[in-house]
Amino acid sequence: MSEDQSKVLSTAPLSGDDAVWTKLVIKTYLDPKGVERTWESAERSTRPKGSDIDGVGIVVILDKETGPEIVLQKQFRPPLDKVVIEIPAGLIDEGETAEQAAIRELKEETGYVAEVLETSPVMFNDPGFCNTNLKMVHVSVDMSLPANQDLKPELEDNEFIEVFHVRLADLWQECIRLEAQGYAIDARIANIAEGIEIAKKYKL
Repeated sequence: MSEDQSKVLSTAPLSGDDAVWTKLVIKTYLDPKGVERTWESAERSTRPKGSDIDGVGIVVILDKETGPEIVLQKQFRPPLDKVVIEIPAGLIDEGETAEQAAIRELKEETGYVAEVLETSPVMFNDPGFCNTNLKMVHVSVDMSLPANQDLKPELEDNEFIEVFHVRLADLWQECIRLEAQGYAIDARIANIAEGIEIAKKYKL
């Protein structure tokens, strides 16, 4: 069975007592005029103690003769009932830094062995809806290493990930093409693609 054949079979309400990963909360707050208001939101219940983030996104650019290529993934996501185009990513384990989590998750999901180049500030995915956040970790991959010649991902039983590469110069058009084929585009990769197009337009 391929990723394209995955599908949601049913959807039902979930009680707070049964939820493992998330919880719904209602916030009472004061607006700038001093008016008391409420706001419904979701929160992750898995953020490790002592960590200021939930997870990491991993930006991997491979140097190729035809131009730099970004490492992407296809993965079925039940909340969307679609296969999503994503960058490698994952949650922080207790006691890990963002950089350690990025190296571990990249090896597990793609097989690539990498070194950290830089880490972004904390980014919030959908602040009007939830408190979920992450850091983007940029890494380098030495393709001369034997481990990066013979990739051996370490996927869990419930993970089904297809890894592929796209030329950075073609990323925006590839996102458009993939969406037209029925894939969902993760905002993190779409933002990178759009940023490249903006840089081209304004010659930055």
